[in-house]
Amino acid sequence: MALPEAAPAASSAHPSQFSPQFIPIPANDRVFSFRDHAALWFSLGVGLLVIQIGAFLGTALGTQTALFAIVVGSVLGAALLALVAYIGYQRGLSSPVLMCQTLGTSFARLPVVLNVVQLIGWSAFELVVMRDGTTALVKDITGIDAVWLPYVAALFWGLLLIGLATGSMIGLVRWFVGRFGLPLVILSLIWLTWQFGAKAQAQGWDAIWNRAGDGSMSTLAGIDLVMAMPVSWLPLVADFARYGKAGASTFRGTWLGFAIANIWCHALGVLVVSTTDVGADLMAALLLAQGGLIALGLILIDEMDNAYGDIYSGSVALNFLHGRRSIRFWGIALATLATGCALFLPMHGIEPFLLMLSSVFVPLFGVVVSQLALQGAATSRRVNPVPVAIWIVGIVAFHACPAIWPQVGSAIPALLITLILGTLYRVTRTPTLQAA
Repeated sequence: MALPEAAPAASSAHPSQFSPQFIPIPANDRVFSFRDHAALWFSLGVGLLVIQIGAFLGTALGTQTALFAIVVGSVLGAALLALVAYIGYQRGLSSPVLMCQTLGTSFARLPVVLNVVQLIGWSAFELVVMRDGTTALVKDITGIDAVWLPYVAALFWGLLLIGLATGSMIGLVRWFVGRFGLPLVILSLIWLTWQFGAKAQAQGWDAIWNRAGDGSMSTLAGIDLVMAMPVSWLPLVADFARYGKAGASTFRGTWLGFAIANIWCHALGVLVVSTTDVGADLMAALLLAQGGLIALGLILIDEMDNAYGDIYSGSVALNFLHGRRSIRFWGIALATLATGCALFLPMHGIEPFLLMLSSVFVPLFGVVVSQLALQGAATSRRVNPVPVAIWIVGIVAFHACPAIWPQVGSAIPALLITLILGTLYRVTRTPTLQAA
C-alpha cells in the first residue's frame, strides 16, 4: 500500500498549543526505522493472552474458520493500528495531543485520564500474567508451591519494570527489543510451533484441518475478537510512531510487525487446542511440550515489553496532563503503582472493568482517523461537539450491538459507525472552512 511521504506537520497555532507537548518531535530525534517499528510491534503482538484467545477460537469455530478469522482480523486490525501510527508520524505528536486535535483541547482530558486508568490496570494485569507464569515455572522445576511464591514473583517483575521505566524508551526499543528480545521470542515461537506441529502430524493433518467447532461463535464475531488485540493498542501507537524516520516505514513496520505476531500467536493457540487436551490450563499444555519450559520463559520475558509499553504511554499521558513532572518521573510512579496493584488486587476480578474502559477507545480512534487522516485539520476549540457526539454514538454501538446482533461483535460496528459519521462530518465542514 503506497502512502504519501508527507513531512511532519508543524504545530497548530492556537494559543492552547504553545505547551511543549504540542510541539512535534524534531527531525533529529526521529530515529525509528522500518526494522525498529517492526521489531517493537512484533514483540508487543506476542503474548500468552493472544495464544489463549487462539485456543478459544479453535474450539468455537473449528480449525479452518478460526484461521480465516485470525488472518482477516489481524490484517484489518493491524492496518488500522498502522494508520494511526502514520498519523502520529505525520504530525509528530503523542496520542493525547491527537485526542485534543479531534475532540477539543479541554474535553480531550477526559479520555486521556481514562487512558491512564486503563494503562495502570493493564500494566498490573501483565505483571499478574508474568507472576502466574513464573509460579508455574518454579513449581515445575523445583516442586515449590508456597503461598509466598506469587508475591515474590510479582515483586521481581515489578522491580524490573520500575528499572526499565528509569531508562530511555528509544534505547529499549532499538537495542533491547530489536537486538536481544525479538530473536529470542521468535526462536521460542518457532520451537513451540515445531513441537505442536509434530503432534499434529502424528495425529494426522487431515483430522486437525477438518476439526469442527462447537458453534458458540460466528465467523464475524471471531474476526471482531481477533481485531480486539491490535485495536487495544490504538491509544498508545502514536507515542512511539512519532519517532519514525519516514511515513511509509512507520506504516509498514507497524502493520507487518503486529499482523505477523498476531496471526502466529493466534494460530499457535488453534494448533495447541487441536492437538492437546488444554482444558482451562494453557500454561500447563505449553510446559508439557518438549522444551516448553524454556520457550514459556522467553515468552514471559517478552510480556515485559507489553507492560513497559503501557507504562511508557501512561507516563506520556500524565506528562501531558501535568507537564511539570518528566515522563521518566511518571513512568517510575506508574510502574510502582502497577506493582502494588499486582501484589494486592484481585486482577482477574477487575478484568471486565478494564475491558469496559478499553471499549471507549475503539470508537474514539475511529473518530480520530476520520478527522486527522489525509492531513485533516486539527480543531482549535476547547470542545468539538460533533466529534464528541460521534464518539458517544460509537460507545453506545460498541455495547449495544452484541446484545442486539451478537453475530457481528463489538469493534467492527463501532469502528464503521464512527468512521462513516466522522468522514461525513469532515466532508460537509470542509467547504465551510475553506470559505472562512
